[in-house]
Amino acid sequence: MIESSQDKQKEIAFFDGHAAADSYDVFTPESNLRLIGTCIRLAKWQPGARVADLGCGSGVFTNLLHRQGFDAVGLDLSPKLVALGQANYPDVTFLEGDVEHLPFPDASLDGILLSGLLHHLPDPARCVAETFRVLKPGGSFAAFDPNRMNPFMYLYRDRSSLLYSSVGVTENERPLLARQISAVFKSTGFKVNTDYISDLNYRYLASSKLRWLLPAYNAIDRVVFAPDLMKPLRSFVLTYGEKP
Repeated sequence: MIESSQDKQKEIAFFDGHAAADSYDVFTPESNLRLIGTCIRLAKWQPGARVADLGCGSGVFTNLLHRQGFDAVGLDLSPKLVALGQANYPDVTFLEGDVEHLPFPDASLDGILLSGLLHHLPDPARCVAETFRVLKPGGSFAAFDPNRMNPFMYLYRDRSSLLYSSVGVTENERPLLARQISAVFKSTGFKVNTDYISDLNYRYLASSKLRWLLPAYNAIDRVVFAPDLMKPLRSFVLTYGEKP
């Protein structure tokens, strides 16, 4: 059973630890660019739009939005990750804050990127409600999260799997089912769509014992899930939509 609330202090301590190691950028630069480009396309953001990157971590995706012409601001619960982002990207604005209590006025943003965030929340409804509140009418969001239907994500990161590993994950973290997360956005009032993406090459894995498998995993992920019929099994689910 999934816990109904999140221990914020545990979350902060976990991600502050990543900031100390400067290791939270898990994808290669090429994969980061492809992922953000896909989110921009799906959400139909136009350059100049005010876009908040929620769960921004060390700010890699926020900076990519900034470089592509968006008025981007990053927000994260971890003060050390926020400080790291600000140090690495001084031209970008970063804020410390809670995605369940966003520090933005009503209807003040054109877009929101939920950066691998929702699968950390035991109940994403509050974050989704806040996303709805701060978006302008016609504003849009894009979210990416590990897909529970992907065999690798399930076997390695789902608690019901016999091969589950808790190394490098928070206590509430788990892959998501597309239909379930889509339903949360729909119930809040969004128009919602779903897509999937694979071939995001990892450069970092929390478990040092398994890092040697990364090249093989990246190759398998790129080839096996490329056909359209395999789309629902791709490694990440992309949820996106618009506030009416």
